[in-house]
Amino acid sequence: AQVREGELKMLRSQINPHFLFNSLNALTNLVYEDQDRAAKFIKQLSEVYRYVLDTQPREVVSLQEELAFLKSYLFLQQIRFGDKLQVSVELDHVQSDVAPLVLQILVENAIKHNTISTAYPLHIRLGVEDGYLVVSNNRQQRQVLPGDSTGLGLANIIRRYEFISSRPVVVEQSEQQFTVRIPVIQPHTP
Repeated sequence: AQVREGELKMLRSQINPHFLFNSLNALTNLVYEDQDRAAKFIKQLSEVYRYVLDTQPREVVSLQEELAFLKSYLFLQQIRFGDKLQVSVELDHVQSDVAPLVLQILVENAIKHNTISTAYPLHIRLGVEDGYLVVSNNRQQRQVLPGDSTGLGLANIIRRYEFISSRPVVVEQSEQQFTVRIPVIQPHTP
């Protein structure tokens, strides 16, 4: 049991530098493009990062907490992409616990691995189907340059869910669509 707890703690600790690394990469590009937008990005990033630090020791958070954080994170992405990034969140009435930052990492991966332009907007959908939280996006795969990714995101989510759910994370991909299914976890009542 101590070995499993140690491994889960190590997996949670990877999230903090992963998030900061990817945020700073995005900020680097934005500084050269638009200094005013970069300043707004930095201000919002500090608020978003507070959530990252506050939830790091927790195994799960409520879906509502995660969605509030995701909304702040998406604000950052809208500064970068505007209408080229279209996100549909259909989880208002879903009751679940989730591993902290799981939805944000999946959205971030979609942004990082796909072309996003006026001609090719990225569509991300978050919903629920058959007892799974579903995050899907249209595939417009782009080459991720070495140094642009830590490679920890999806693998980390899969491993963390091995500790908190008897059902596995399901990854499905076709030429047109990439989908990750995260098991709904019934909220713990205090």
